[in-house]
Amino acid sequence: MRDILAITNEFNESLQKKEQDIANDILLVKVVKKRVQDLRNEGCDSLIENVSAFCVKYDISIPNFDEFYVNFERSRRKVDEYTISHHYRMKVFFKIIDWQLQELNDRFNEVRTYLLIGVARLNPVDSFSSFNIKNILRMTELYPDDFAKNVMVTLRNQLAYIVDVCDVDKRFSNLKGLGDISEMLVKVKKHLNYPLVFRLIKFVLLLPIATATVERAFSAMKLIKSEL
Repeated sequence: MRDILAITNEFNESLQKKEQDIANDILLVKVVKKRVQDLRNEGCDSLIENVSAFCVKYDISIPNFDEFYVNFERSRRKVDEYTISHHYRMKVFFKIIDWQLQELNDRFNEVRTYLLIGVARLNPVDSFSSFNIKNILRMTELYPDDFAKNVMVTLRNQLAYIVDVCDVDKRFSNLKGLGDISEMLVKVKKHLNYPLVFRLIKFVLLLPIATATVERAFSAMKLIKSEL
């Protein structure tokens, strides 16, 4: 657990920062997954060596890993048909790591990754340096009810607003986030020129609130179902 938490610690700290760098966070997800997978593939033998050295140092008896494993929750007469080495490798070491990998895959699957990258590409920080039409459109494809195919063509054209707000209209320089660009578009009435872009920005701003509400609802349901 110490080794796993050490691998995920940097990623956890990045997610808790006030100013989010989503593109960098997505890269960190890939790094964490690879490091945890490498630990799964190569870390068991070194872990057993470290534990064995610890046991020798403090005069703790070390089991014979080639013997059959005995489950003390069952009768001592009933011996499981696998070795102690297999038990610690498969039932403990691999199991804990697989739980961690499953959690990362569930929370940062391919769809959510497209969504997060799309949000990052809309961000006006550093003079829209992250802007990418392809990633933004891929994000909107996840919500066909809000952005139908006929709307996507117009949205693609309106995303050329980047030339206006980045190269022409200097009032859009030094913006700090999506909230700032939404406010500025209304202030200078450019939301009337680019209504689909404005809809997309509002949609992205609402996502954290909507998803948090759903998460809280499911958490409450889980508590109720547990009580029942």
